[in-house]
Amino acid sequence: MMNLAVDFHDVTEMAGEPISAEQLERLCHRYFWAAEHCGDKDVVEVACGTGPGIGILSSTARSFEAGDCSDLMVERVRRHYGNRVKVSRFDAQAMPFVDRSRDVIVIFEALYYVPDVSAFIKECRRVLRLGGKVLIATANKDLDDFNPSPYSHRYLGVQELHQEFGRAGFAVRCCGYLDVGTLSLRQKVLRPVKKIVVSSGLMPKTMRGKQLLKRLVFGQPVPMPAEITADMRPADIPGSLAALDAGRADTRHKVIYCEATLSA
Repeated sequence: MMNLAVDFHDVTEMAGEPISAEQLERLCHRYFWAAEHCGDKDVVEVACGTGPGIGILSSTARSFEAGDCSDLMVERVRRHYGNRVKVSRFDAQAMPFVDRSRDVIVIFEALYYVPDVSAFIKECRRVLRLGGKVLIATANKDLDDFNPSPYSHRYLGVQELHQEFGRAGFAVRCCGYLDVGTLSLRQKVLRPVKKIVVSSGLMPKTMRGKQLLKRLVFGQPVPMPAEITADMRPADIPGSLAALDAGRADTRHKVIYCEATLSA
């Protein structure tokens, strides 16, 4: 089971705190991507954190619920959204939903915090209707300057996502977002520095500790929004995604998107 005593606040971007412009771009991109799959569907977001994308998803879905294993995160969501959404504390490996009751399960930048991925996938099989989808956004572990979160258990790359969900009866499609070959000159110059920092064990573990390094690499920060709004939608979501080969580790994109459809 997940460690429900951990509130994850020190590895989660909180509303009002400084984040990079790229972090904000990534945040908006993944939620508007998910919204395209949620129209008139029964949707649940697992490990919702502070819930920045809840407004977008709930405005599109037929029904929407969210949850997190952290009391702190659940309280922050309730404080911001009030009665607009139902949010509760639960473990991704034991969801409080009846069998075949949902069409979409969303889990963003959190799959690696789940201790037993197979237990989560089993729960997705139970909760989803046939044809239902699990939508995943996750940091790409196969980049050479990849830096794991201190609370993480296991990161799944393209190959592992296909293997784990495929053997459970899901049809899997993965795409890459943010090609490192298209990064700014500043990032291209400083990414090797980040690699050295990561490999030497000097990378700060908390969000606050990483802020100075992020300012150096990404430039002037922007405030983390409590809620993404419709006017923050990226211009071309499909056009910014690259289809990825199931049998090959992706070493070019910062983020992996996975659409796993329950097909059997």
